[in-house]
Amino acid sequence: MHASSNKTALANKLGVSRQSLYYKKKKPRKDHEMKQRIMAVQQEHPAYGHKRIAMQLNVNRKRILRVMKLFQLKPKIMRGKPWKFDDMGKESTGIANLAETICPIAANVLWVGDFTYVPWDGGFVYVATVLDVFTREIIGFHIGLHHTSNLVTQALLNAAERTSFTPQVFHSDQGSEYVSGSYETLLANLNVRASQSKKSSPWENGYQESFYNNFKLELGDPKRFHDLGELSEAVYRQIHYYNNRRIHTALKMPPAMFHSLHKNKTTAVIAV
Repeated sequence: MHASSNKTALANKLGVSRQSLYYKKKKPRKDHEMKQRIMAVQQEHPAYGHKRIAMQLNVNRKRILRVMKLFQLKPKIMRGKPWKFDDMGKESTGIANLAETICPIAANVLWVGDFTYVPWDGGFVYVATVLDVFTREIIGFHIGLHHTSNLVTQALLNAAERTSFTPQVFHSDQGSEYVSGSYETLLANLNVRASQSKKSSPWENGYQESFYNNFKLELGDPKRFHDLGELSEAVYRQIHYYNNRRIHTALKMPPAMFHSLHKNKTTAVIAV
């Protein structure tokens, strides 16, 4: 029997058109096209996982995950947590964690502060940041060679200068930098209520922990910088990237975009 007749008979038996027997699946081609789109996003955002890539491409995240698994596309993964100095053994300040009772509906209600380190020239460079919990923006920061109260004080003053506001509540951990006396005096002079996590409870400052989880990963190897000026500029660029280009999964957009959409919201006075 002729091959053509065989295909006709098979099509009749299956109850389909003869042309359908020549159909080639489009899925492999579409998967390869999606692979290229995913790789383009990873080129610009090397730490993005499948959720952020899906948001960036406006594609179902299950499809992105499937294609990434198919082609073994993985983001850079940070191992471990950002290191911090430990104040174990010191007495608790007794300052309550007000942040866990506040759900801000506008900017400048609740700010949180913290710092991390970057290995540099046999020692460390320290980066202190201030984050607005409503917008998730890094609104202030300071770079220093020592982790002192001045490091975190300058970050707070930088935030106040850049935003022309002070928060109703400022939250931090109980690190010595935040309980030095001078820092607490500054908050009092600014009429800002202090809030602190319980000792050895970094998850109670989760907003900053989340930021730092990727900060050093995306900053890259500090050994590539020739001097402290280059490192400082890279820190500034990384914070700018986080604020303006990096999708925040809780906001589904970069923090600065979210702030712009909600900039007319009024800061309500809260009872604390």
